[in-house]
Amino acid sequence: MDDDKQLLDEDELPRISTGNAGLDDILGGGIDPERMYLFEGQPGSGKTTLALEFLLEGVRAGEPTLYVTLSETERELRLVAKRHGWSLNGITIFELIPPETTLDPSQELTVLHPADMELNETTQMIFDRVEALAPARIVLDSLSELRLLAQSPLRYRRQILALKHFFSGRKSTVVLLDDLSSQQNDLQLHSIAHGVVLLEQLAIDYGAQRRRLRVVKMRGIDFKGGFHDFTIRHGGLNVYPRLVAAEHHKDFDTDLVLSGNPELDALLGGGFERGTNALLIGAAGVGKSSLALTYAIAAASRNERSVIFAFDEGRGTMRARAETLGLPLEQGLANGLINIQQIDPAEMAPGEFADTVRGSVEKDTAQVVIIDSLNGYLNAMPDERFLILQMHELLSYLSQRGVLTILVLAQHGLVGPMDTPLDISYLADGVLMLRYFEFDGSVRRALSVVKKRSGNHEHTIREFKLSHQGITVGPPLKGFSGIFGGTPVYKGEEAPLMSRDTNGQG
Repeated sequence: MDDDKQLLDEDELPRISTGNAGLDDILGGGIDPERMYLFEGQPGSGKTTLALEFLLEGVRAGEPTLYVTLSETERELRLVAKRHGWSLNGITIFELIPPETTLDPSQELTVLHPADMELNETTQMIFDRVEALAPARIVLDSLSELRLLAQSPLRYRRQILALKHFFSGRKSTVVLLDDLSSQQNDLQLHSIAHGVVLLEQLAIDYGAQRRRLRVVKMRGIDFKGGFHDFTIRHGGLNVYPRLVAAEHHKDFDTDLVLSGNPELDALLGGGFERGTNALLIGAAGVGKSSLALTYAIAAASRNERSVIFAFDEGRGTMRARAETLGLPLEQGLANGLINIQQIDPAEMAPGEFADTVRGSVEKDTAQVVIIDSLNGYLNAMPDERFLILQMHELLSYLSQRGVLTILVLAQHGLVGPMDTPLDISYLADGVLMLRYFEFDGSVRRALSVVKKRSGNHEHTIREFKLSHQGITVGPPLKGFSGIFGGTPVYKGEEAPLMSRDTNGQG
């Protein structure tokens, strides 16, 4: 028994890279060598690009590689590679379709077009070229042409089995491409392949198309299931593995993070703990973004890095607002401790956004992350249910890394009854409610901590104002009732309201 186990261990070869770091991450390190894999997806989904990355990885490892094409010409492949900044030197391209110059009646016997060739002749030519080159990595593009030549599912399956049996006797890792041109899913092909990767291109109602991939099966490999967003950019496929928070735990000190405003910190019972998140909720313009900005500036004063993901506000507008309020944002931007990233939800998939947040934390060592606002993030999601799930995983990840996360959520309306577009308060460790209220013919602002999971906090409602001196928090509004209703009733003797500034900022 021990000898048999030792023999199995010796026969097990180390995994090889697919040539794509994101896909390798999803697969936990790569794929098993000397096996047959299937990359399937409709035209334009990125199969050819991923296949070229697979072969280029072989070239980097000094392996002989072969690209067998029955659909695209060598010229088309080289154009794809050129636009990605790649050189196909080291990859042997075996073209089974002719250039236009050979389409001459006098040379019709030499025309090797799949539609005019017998299926067994096509496969035999592939076998001969493989035997001559003995490549370590092979791509066959694509199975749709073999399916057309076969003319029947039984004959097609026999040819695929013949391919598998032929390659099983050689030390080659084979990737088959299929454009899903058949009317029904080819489950027989799935059963033959060692692993199957599905690539999809989705058209949404507005914005750029979204691409995602899913590992359908992978024998003997524990992979991350579900869909993973990816984009095709210069240089290949950027795959964004679905975030799994439990894989990114890091030890950190659970000390308090201060806002730089003593009154606000007192309202919060000393401040927020690291590894927690806070939701700032209120009407548009009430001061949520300005309040969130104070945490980034306070972090910069402690020589800590922070990042602001701005969905709704431009960088220039944010800088102008900070200057009006007397907040030293420019200093933090100049020394690189504060980073503002403009996010266009119409152009960025949620998986790409999560990967961007992860890069800010792990590469740029950001300790404060501000998402302004969740309304813009909601617009990036096709379904509200998925937003909740992705936001839960993202917040869990940031918590595991000891990051303080500030979330901004705008409510619908200004005064009176307010409508919240998304109920995410149960995910938040702390909730600060900011409201307008009307008193004696003027509009004022109030804030209160309505939730804080850890530690004590004040249960009072305080007035605050925005001025050239920043954010000023006043004393508790005692003697009032109905402040969060928008029109309070005062029952005391002297209204404890803050004085108004002559510049109208209060």
